[in-house]
Amino acid sequence: MKSKTKIDQQLKKKNNPELVQTIIAAKKQKGWLEIAAILSGSRRNKIAFNLNEINKKAKDGETIVVPGKILSLGKIDKKIKLVAIDFSEKAKDNLAKDKIETLIILEEIKKNPSAKGVKIIK
Repeated sequence: MKSKTKIDQQLKKKNNPELVQTIIAAKKQKGWLEIAAILSGSRRNKIAFNLNEINKKAKDGETIVVPGKILSLGKIDKKIKLVAIDFSEKAKDNLAKDKIETLIILEEIKKNPSAKGVKIIK
């Protein structure tokens, strides 16, 4: 686990304002500190998951957090809530068609500051 100081140092190198806001909000909440540490890392270590990979790891009723991008390959056949930094356009369409609730991480931090019932996939 990275320290808050290390996260601050890496935060200075980020140019995306939405990503910076998300990292700052996540760093303030103890339950979201792991997400802040992952998001503040280098681009080389960024995470991307396809829908079929998420479907294998998820169970019904879970809130799944992906600290990266969700891509469109595959289908989700479980009733879950997906939270990520970004979704590809095709993935958004597929998830809307399957009636899967999607949120960006910053919105979920505001709704659920304690990160209760959240499963992080990395």
